[in-house]
Amino acid sequence: MTDEGTIENGDTADTPTEAAAPAEVAPETPSEAPAAIEAPVIEDTTPAPASVAAATKPASGGWFWGTGRRKAAVARVRVKAGNGQFKVNNRDLTEFFSQERDHNDINYVLKTTGTHGGVDVAVNIRGGGYTGQAGAIVLGLGRALRNFDPSLDGVLREHGFLTRDPRKVERKKPGQPGARKRFQFSKR
Repeated sequence: MTDEGTIENGDTADTPTEAAAPAEVAPETPSEAPAAIEAPVIEDTTPAPASVAAATKPASGGWFWGTGRRKAAVARVRVKAGNGQFKVNNRDLTEFFSQERDHNDINYVLKTTGTHGGVDVAVNIRGGGYTGQAGAIVLGLGRALRNFDPSLDGVLREHGFLTRDPRKVERKKPGQPGARKRFQFSKR
């Protein structure tokens, strides 16, 4: 290349000032666009929010169901609008659970959602001990209330009433007395 911008064979070099102008300028406003090209209409297919969603229909007898599990206990909970009756295996809640802690845990679900005294609850529970059974009822009651009124989903989830507790008893291991305990070590 020489000082005058020519290549040795006589061709000129392209410089930034010599860039070719665009062949066609795109229209700036939609009114200047060609009428033959139309934008496709896209319909909104996103689901409605939970607060707007229609309530689910109750099962037979007007009950809304929810199943809860904790440790080895399984609770089948039914909820319907009523006057606040709470039956566990055809017995009153205070008769079935003797510990005040269990009463408070179960009633806390109803109090935080504002449904205490406004719904009837019937529970069938099998397996586990009283702590596992109370935890299973809390989860089942949360799921049943979500089916009863979908707008309660946010409150139930915020307080952890829709989350299953995965903790279970760890199995005993062979060659030791329990799951983690070891026999005393003897060096010799």
